[in-house]
Amino acid sequence: MDEIKNQQCPICKKNTLTLREELKEVSYFGKLYLFSMECSDCNYKKSDVESETKKKPVKITFTIESEKDLSVRVIKSSTASIRIPQLRISVTAGSESDGYVSNIEGVLGRFYKITEGERDIAEDEKTRKKAKKLLKKLWKAKSGDLKLKVILEDPEGNSGILSEKAEIKNLK
Repeated sequence: MDEIKNQQCPICKKNTLTLREELKEVSYFGKLYLFSMECSDCNYKKSDVESETKKKPVKITFTIESEKDLSVRVIKSSTASIRIPQLRISVTAGSESDGYVSNIEGVLGRFYKITEGERDIAEDEKTRKKAKKLLKKLWKAKSGDLKLKVILEDPEGNSGILSEKAEIKNLK
């Protein structure tokens, strides 16, 4: 792993940012570069993944049908959007979107954490109730008790859901 310390943080402007780059071999996907930056002063963090080889734009659909599906590996780059249509939730690509290597359970956990935050800052009861219902559904899905579709779209092709059950199409 390559590491460069004492770089200027884009947020607090102090020289407390550490940059890291690592090349990893991921089964059924190939070689990935893992990038991250972390500030020890203001706790700013950003991460991304990028395939070593150029890939085509991709849309991947995966259906969670059992608890076993929760362990399926997910690679999401910052250029990818990920959504769960039945729950009407999504994370779109952009400057605030991190890249990561996780599994389906981890993806659900990320949505759970976002929804908890929205519930906690909601000012009206209707929004809090809606978030609580969504949290219950995410909990059921994390327990393998709710069948859900996860759709990942990446115009750069740096993402993947590594399962024979995943339906892969070219993104137009």
